Amino acid sequence: MPTYGGDPSEIAIPWKLLKEKGHEVVFSTPTGEKATADEIMITGKGLGIFKGILRARKDARIAYAEMEKEVAFCNPTKYENLKESDFDAIFLPGGHDKGVKEYLESKLLQDLIVQFFKSNKPVAGICHGIVLIARSIDQETGKSVIANYKTTSLLKMQELAAFNLTKLWLGDYYLTYPEITTQDEVTSLLEKETNFLAGPRPIAKDRMDNLKAGFVVRDRNYLSGRWPGDLYSLTAEFINMLKGQ
Repeated sequence: MPTYGGDPSEIAIPWKLLKEKGHEVVFSTPTGEKATADEIMITGKGLGIFKGILRARKDARIAYAEMEKEVAFCNPTKYENLKESDFDAIFLPGGHDKGVKEYLESKLLQDLIVQFFKSNKPVAGICHGIVLIARSIDQETGKSVIANYKTTSLLKMQELAAFNLTKLWLGDYYLTYPEITTQDEVTSLLEKETNFLAGPRPIAKDRMDNLKAGFVVRDRNYLSGRWPGDLYSLTAEFINMLKGQ
């Protein structure tokens, strides 16, 4: 996670579901400081009339409040102390506040992700977390680790819609990198544009009792999702990967 600005839904829902299945979750931040998620996504402050559709939904806010009391969340590992050999898998959440740049641009994390791919261990990401994965360059090939994988990510239409709805009072808050959208950057690092899968129009959000509403892409050891509306489907499939399924 970044120290500040991670998406609360994309951190807390996977944590809760993984914990319920008996998995140990280790958190990590750049300096080992406890992370704080994007406050706008938690409180809805500044989202105006669109608060109901843009704010983290209630189940995620409840999970985040629970997670904040978790010993592991309060005592994260420093990026520099992470070793691929210590873990069975890695999960990369997203977030769009500018604070996530320290996470998305971390060479330490990019090198770590390359190691997970080389070890053929499960790697999952969602939203802007896919940017971090796509930026992870295998030095042997000079290409992104997902250059020849099928993937999805936050869609250009989603990113620009949120920006256009709130730009009058939030400026470019929804554009982490105003010069390029998440989908455009991820696609630029793939061998073929057709490796990017947009999926059905993202309208409904999934739930444990309605996983069909979510859209995820699994290709070998790699799993990707687009937005918080895919989280339950993504985490359910991630848990299957941990089982070796």
